[in-house]
Amino acid sequence: MSETQPIRVIFVEDDADVRLGSTQALELAGLAVDSFASVEEARARIRVGVPAVVLSDVKLPGLSGTDWLNEIHAIDADLPVILVTGHGDIAMAVQAMRQGAYDFIAKPFPSEHLVAVVRRAAEKRHLTLQVQALRDELENWHGIQAVLLGRSAQMQQVRRTVLTLAATSADVVIYGETGTGKDLVARCLHEHSERRRANYVPLNCGGMSEALAESELFGHEVGSFTGATRVRIGKFEHAQGGTLFLDEIESMPMAVQIKFLRALQERSIERIGSNKAIPIDCRVIAAAKEDLKTLSDRQKFRADLYYRIGVAFVELPPLRERREDIPLLFEHFMLLAASRYERAAPLLSSSQLAELMAHNWPGNVRELRNVADRFVLGLLGDSLSLSAGSPALTSSLPEQVEHFERTLITEELRRHHGDVAHTTKALGLPKQTLYDKLRRLRISTDEFRHDSERPD
Repeated sequence: MSETQPIRVIFVEDDADVRLGSTQALELAGLAVDSFASVEEARARIRVGVPAVVLSDVKLPGLSGTDWLNEIHAIDADLPVILVTGHGDIAMAVQAMRQGAYDFIAKPFPSEHLVAVVRRAAEKRHLTLQVQALRDELENWHGIQAVLLGRSAQMQQVRRTVLTLAATSADVVIYGETGTGKDLVARCLHEHSERRRANYVPLNCGGMSEALAESELFGHEVGSFTGATRVRIGKFEHAQGGTLFLDEIESMPMAVQIKFLRALQERSIERIGSNKAIPIDCRVIAAAKEDLKTLSDRQKFRADLYYRIGVAFVELPPLRERREDIPLLFEHFMLLAASRYERAAPLLSSSQLAELMAHNWPGNVRELRNVADRFVLGLLGDSLSLSAGSPALTSSLPEQVEHFERTLITEELRRHHGDVAHTTKALGLPKQTLYDKLRRLRISTDEFRHDSERPD
């Protein structure tokens, strides 16, 4: 699929005067047009993924526009085809739409109407190709890239850190807001380590009483307390040779923190009701929404435990700080939802994408996934209404505008592989204006070029 060119109009009209007038109207509106007198002349322009829309008269010498419509859709079913005729009627229009025509225009037509229809078709084609590019990218990713998704510099750093730490035995603390994917990172640390053949054992410490937390971690013997009718193997033992993941560790009761620290230092545990020490060999990964050092300074988390587990850290950025990853993530979640619910993945409009990019995402990636599910199920309208019930953005308006502007420019540069000329056309900006914005936002076009296109 070619992504280095703007959407062009492939226009077929045998009447030279109509062809010239319509071409001029489209070009004055900023659309690129390739005009032809017959299907036979234009046929070579049609290929899978061509960045174009087709505008064709129905009555033509040689192959008719309606017959060409079927031929085009046999090559690329998503290519928008607009049919034009001076001899049509309602029946012909209905039949053309049933055959898959994007729209139908009857002669004579005002140039404003022609331009409006072609622009809508071009926008649809642009979005279709953009979605296909995202899907191709998702299919080509593998390993940790396919799990910790994102093209942003923050996520690239997260992946590098995870792979570096996975190769070690160091205990790790993961920081991140709700919904940023702390469990996913912990699983990646386990799956890319030498411990991946043993158990990965997650435990959420939030809301657990002291007695429950102690039993969950260390296990208990028969008769150790009322209701203990059988031996229970704790999470530490179950994670033997593998990884123990403790989410919301800041919520662990203080009394349990003391026993947990001792287990880490001695690498052995005692089940409740037993005096027998059981050696343990597992990696401990903890996750927290708040800074454990700050909590320890406020005496809400044991300082000695913080210094024991605070060896290596992974910080997960909130989604609002890596908005450039939103299109890729949303497409990924839409494809998963479409498969799960046995629905077709709908096409996101440019206004809906803008709404996704502008939202503050207090629930982060988890919230984005829920929106994708609702979108696939058809529970959202033309406006996603994401602002309802969400808190105000924490950044100032100029900061929000700059972030949004940066994201749009980098997305177009990525689509056009760093080609400034094509990027300016896609954004509708003069070339000098784009260069000014690149300097102000400190964006380099080199990082978006293929390796073969980079200067030596």
